[in-house]
Amino acid sequence: MSYLIEQTINGITLGGLYALIALGYTLVYGILLMINFAHAELFMIGGYVGLFWLKVLGDPAIAEKFPFLEPIQAFFANGTFGFAMLMVAVFALSAIVVGILGMIIERFAYRPLRHAPRLAPLISAIGVSIFLQNAILLWVSSKQLPYTRADGTAFVGTETAFTVAGVSVSTMQIFIIGTSLLLMFALDTFVSRTRMGRAMRATSQDRDAAGLMGVDINYVIALTFFIGPALGAVAGIFNGMYYGSVKYNMGFIPGIKAFTAAVIGGIGNLRGAMLGGFLLGIVESLASGFISNAYRDVIAFIVLVLVLIFRPGGLLGEAVAEKV
Repeated sequence: MSYLIEQTINGITLGGLYALIALGYTLVYGILLMINFAHAELFMIGGYVGLFWLKVLGDPAIAEKFPFLEPIQAFFANGTFGFAMLMVAVFALSAIVVGILGMIIERFAYRPLRHAPRLAPLISAIGVSIFLQNAILLWVSSKQLPYTRADGTAFVGTETAFTVAGVSVSTMQIFIIGTSLLLMFALDTFVSRTRMGRAMRATSQDRDAAGLMGVDINYVIALTFFIGPALGAVAGIFNGMYYGSVKYNMGFIPGIKAFTAAVIGGIGNLRGAMLGGFLLGIVESLASGFISNAYRDVIAFIVLVLVLIFRPGGLLGEAVAEKV
């Protein structure tokens, strides 16, 4: 029983990462009916940007080279409050940087193709994905970078937060699950309760009609390309912290899994992306723990096939009537 609980907690943690990435896919698809395959690379870049800010704001070895950082690092090293502010600063700065990168990509790679055949922006997205991955490979490093300070210590400890039925739950797992749920709830509230969220939903339903009603379509789409990559950046930082390193090609597998989660939940549906992410994470973890780690991906995609057979629109997707 304790092993089942342990694997379930691991699955929920993994599912939180998948759900954050899946929200980026489903946001863009809901607005533009386009799959942004470059989103996986923005998740990867988020991990690198997060590592950069963690070292600048929390690694004493960097302060030795740049003394003006010493008082800033001293503030963030001041107990629990300082650590909390460090995390807030790192996640906020990384989300802003990657979100702006997402807007730049939309402006120059996707917007000129907005009225082109749907295959054109898809190919453009694949091209952007290849460019970003090779840019990190050539300009940053081809090696795996540890998510630690220069002395090898982790930025976030892995000590036990509490124990449930004999199963230890680490502070990192609580951090990932809690932050993921908070961000997903905030996004759902933003889209469903605010004026800008209403504009996003109107653009999703009928872009031309929304424009005629005074909605700034370009602004709404740019905001969508800011929010999705920003959430992906948060997931990238969590991925680096949880697994202890980042690498230039680390976005491929989580990106495919997150896209699978979005499809399972009902692509274009925010709550469906959340459900699909957590469901896929739990299924993978249980399959890895009780069957074999080698079959975890096979079982995950079997679940996808079964969902598409019995619910082609996804678990929370709407059935679309065929027009004659």
